[in-house]
Amino acid sequence: MIRSVLFVVFALAFAAVLPAAVHAQSGKQKTAEPIRFASLRADEVNVRAGPGVRYPVKWVFVRKKLPVAITAEFESWRKIRDSEDAEGWVHRAMLSAKRSIVITDETRTMRRSANEKAPAVAQLTPGIVAQIESCDGHWCELEVDGYSGWVRQPGLWGLRNSEVIE
Repeated sequence: MIRSVLFVVFALAFAAVLPAAVHAQSGKQKTAEPIRFASLRADEVNVRAGPGVRYPVKWVFVRKKLPVAITAEFESWRKIRDSEDAEGWVHRAMLSAKRSIVITDETRTMRRSANEKAPAVAQLTPGIVAQIESCDGHWCELEVDGYSGWVRQPGLWGLRNSEVIE
């Protein structure tokens, strides 16, 4: 009788833990809120399968200043995710705290000031990476290829909704 009760208790405990373990191993945690955002420091950044040089290189980023979301940390390694949900591990030395965004959805108009009626400075098409100068929660002041101006903040990839950056 005691053996049967212990078996049932063990089985129930195992069943409660199993889905969480399977979910954690499957890597389906991409929707989790990032710890913080950063950008790539170099023109070439190796992205590894795990946190260390003993893990194979999965691919190489070849775009300096590209924004990434840091989703996990292990010693000097950071698990990152890009705007296309690709994930892997990079050494922290390959990341910069200087923030940037990437245009992902549709062409955006960069304006001279944070106002829809302000004169246009440039059109930013999907794929453009821009350095963030500041954000007030509604507009971001950006710099890209010598152009500087303001873009509406919602939908920019590389920062949280309504995030303020000074």
